[in-house]
This record gives sequence, structure tokens and C-alpha cells, in this order.
Amino acid sequence: MTYENLLREAQQHGIDTYEKPMISKIKGLYSDKVIWINKHIPTQTEKACILAEELGHYHTSAGNILDQTKIENRKQEKRARTWAYERLVPLQKIVQAHKNGIRNRYELAEYLGVTEQFLDSAIKRYKEKYGLYFSIENYTICFEPLGVMELFD
Repeated sequence: MTYENLLREAQQHGIDTYEKPMISKIKGLYSDKVIWINKHIPTQTEKACILAEELGHYHTSAGNILDQTKIENRKQEKRARTWAYERLVPLQKIVQAHKNGIRNRYELAEYLGVTEQFLDSAIKRYKEKYGLYFSIENYTICFEPLGVMELFD
């Protein structure tokens, strides 16, 4: 999913999105149907990952969750990130990448249009959620080491 596609998706939900200069440690913010993306983020790929997470906040969060010392705020942050991972790194796309000959993390990140860091975080989250592997149709996705196995009848 490209940055432009995510911008259109935000617009369809009535969310205004702006690129503004922000301090480097803040990559994006969401509040009241407005998303701000740090203008200094160098690539469209990284911007897409940030925008997906901020859209995740729209879909899963409520209230001000900036204070991450509160457990409920951390839970909402995790839900928003999980939403973004499932949107940009869906398990079915990992299987499709395998079918298309993708053989390493770099190629997979390119194929999915995400950063390698985002891909690694998504795989880590899937491992937390499902364990070491997940079966889908005739395929098993192993999260550690990352790979896809095809099951034969």
C-alpha cells in the first residue's frame, strides 16, 4: 500500500493529513480526524508506515494517549500499531510474496512497500500474537526464522 493510497483512505474517512516540520523524535500524530506527518521523514515508504499507524489510532484509539507511562495508553498504542501491521503486512501478502519468489527480508519489505524496521516490528507482533508459526490455506508462515512452507496433500 503506497503513501498516496493511504492518503486517499484517510480522506475517505474525513481525515485531514498534513506534512509539517516537527522535532525529529516525533514522526506522526493523530487527533480529532487530523494527522500530522513529520515533513523531514526522507522516504515515501517510511511516511506510509507512519501514516498507517496514525490511521490505526483513528480506528482503534480514544482520547489523549501521549503519556505512555499509563498502561491503558500503551495498550492503545499497541492496538494502533497492530492495525498498521495487519494493514501493510497482511499474512496473505507474505504468502503471495513467497509465491512470487521473494526470498529475504529486504525483498519482502520492498515487495510490501514498508521499511525493514516496520517489517521486523510486524513479524515480532505476529509472533507475540500467534506464536512461532501461523497456518493459512495450504501454507505455514514461520516467524522465526521467517519463511513460508507449502503443505502438500
